[in-house]
Amino acid sequence: MRYPRAMSEVRAAAAGILELLAQVETLLRAPNIAMELGRRGVNSSLALLAAQGLTAYIDGNKSRAAEDLATVAEEIRARAARR
Repeated sequence: MRYPRAMSEVRAAAAGILELLAQVETLLRAPNIAMELGRRGVNSSLALLAAQGLTAYIDGNKSRAAEDLATVAEEIRARAARR
């Protein structure tokens, strides 16, 4: 794998990552995807919040990222403990 070298390549790569995460968010909102994830024991709302947290982190909003990702971690931990 080749990593970007020039700053413009880095910015373009970050923009590409944000675009991919936007696509992931769109998929996670789809009812058929939510149903399939639910069959696997995955809460699509938590997955969406995790994607939003990662988006915030890559976009430089560390406080929102920390809040979103901490919420996801706490919820996953709590749900796993109930099993």
